[in-house]
Amino acid sequence: MIYHRSTLVAEVRAESKDRVALLHLDATQPVVLEGTAATIWELIDGRRDRAAVIAELEATFEDAAGQLAQQVEDFLAGLEAQRLIESAGIAGQ
Repeated sequence: MIYHRSTLVAEVRAESKDRVALLHLDATQPVVLEGTAATIWELIDGRRDRAAVIAELEATFEDAAGQLAQQVEDFLAGLEAQRLIESAGIAGQ
């Protein structure tokens, strides 16, 4: 699955790029992403699929426990549930 950022999301990024505040225009509370979460947000570009996002993170962060893939899946599902990201299709189609 490939995701892109919702067009109804306002974004404010810190200068350091390791923190970003997001607000869906229909929501009342912003979502603040820091660290790895902010990195994942940066990787959601409408071109990378889940596997590419996970591979990029595995290359950057040590995944000694082997839980990174499931954590990314859960995080993406949470962003989608909050309507911050939307499906852009399935890779290879």
